[in-house]
Amino acid sequence: MLPFLALPALLLTLTAALGLLNRLTLKLPMTIGLVLFALLAAVGVMGLDWLVPNWGLGEQSRFLLSSIDFNKTLMEGLLSFLLFAGAMHVDLPSLWQRKGIILLLASVGVLVSTFLNAVGFWALTQAFGLALPFLMCLVFGALISPTDPVAVLAVLKRQTVPASLEAKIAGESLFNDGVAVVVFSLLVGLAFGDAGGHGAAAGHGGEAGQAGFDLLGAITLFVQEAVGGVVLGLIGGYIAYLGIKAVDDYVLDVIITLALVTGAYSVAIMLHLSGPLAMVVAGLFIGNKRSIPGISPTSRDHLEHFWELLDEILNAVLFLLIGFEIMVIAWSWSLAGLIVTVIPLVLVVRFLAVGVPVKFFSLFRDLTPGASSILTWAGLRGGISVALALSLPAGHERDIMLAVAYGVVVFSIITQGLTIESLIRAKVPQ
Repeated sequence: MLPFLALPALLLTLTAALGLLNRLTLKLPMTIGLVLFALLAAVGVMGLDWLVPNWGLGEQSRFLLSSIDFNKTLMEGLLSFLLFAGAMHVDLPSLWQRKGIILLLASVGVLVSTFLNAVGFWALTQAFGLALPFLMCLVFGALISPTDPVAVLAVLKRQTVPASLEAKIAGESLFNDGVAVVVFSLLVGLAFGDAGGHGAAAGHGGEAGQAGFDLLGAITLFVQEAVGGVVLGLIGGYIAYLGIKAVDDYVLDVIITLALVTGAYSVAIMLHLSGPLAMVVAGLFIGNKRSIPGISPTSRDHLEHFWELLDEILNAVLFLLIGFEIMVIAWSWSLAGLIVTVIPLVLVVRFLAVGVPVKFFSLFRDLTPGASSILTWAGLRGGISVALALSLPAGHERDIMLAVAYGVVVFSIITQGLTIESLIRAKVPQ
């Protein structure tokens, strides 16, 4: 049996080693470099395992990866800290000024994207002889539609983006994943007969049940999760604000915010509320109370620096895991062809889903030149899509959706992540 600290030690050692390798060679942004080098390392291990099967490298590596439940590690662990930390550094007044387009992109945009991706995915699976029921394609549409706030915010940190455009990109990515997870949960309930929608897909553990799908129950669940998550974030954020306001002690301030994140997210899971939305709202609340009476600039700086550092460390570990996840995916030539064709499908659907709202709002106010193109290319997919795919019941459908989602995520992080800066420079007057 492995010691308790063995897996964290292994992950941090690999993160440090591959991060150092990236820094000394390619000098790519940390998160992108870790995905790339982890991917190359995993492919190398798979190649050695094929050449020298007696060594058992592949089996041992897959055993270690299987001991890390990626879905639970992200959806019930890392995501709470990452969303809170990311939301803390988003300017709320700028976000509020653009609330209309952000809400439209994060709600209607997700629903439109889910449906269009499902239609395209269904047609492509038919063409490649991997036909899936349309309902399962809707599930895929839901898991691939949200832009990952962790990946998006990691990219935005490195770019000089106009404030108005940065607010749209960050705001949409922070809120649409919470909406998409709820939609995904409902569709999984419909596809696998879990009327409550509280299976593993929703991050609540357990297998899908066999009860019939209840439309009224689904609508109630949506309101409960989405609205309840926002209310929980406001209540938790306000209680933490009162605690921070009462004392000027940066150590205690950090402990209070850690209690807020772990406590509120745990309550969200137990009450079947949206943990991601709760963390976003709480992070926005605390991060934009920079003038909290009684807190000194020193304490405020310590609090912000702590969450910035924690965000960077957890980001690095997450992107390392994304790179290594290739080892637990079943591959075939048909799947490779499907992935190659789904990538442009996802990009086209993304352009349509953001283009219409942007065109509508451009009738009433001046928007950043090239906003549709930039929002499309900055809409990175990340660990959330992979985690949602892994949460599905084991079977042929999950294998297909997991492989395709992984391919889209890797393309998104590496290709879009490395070229978004050039696109912004080309589209936005300097």
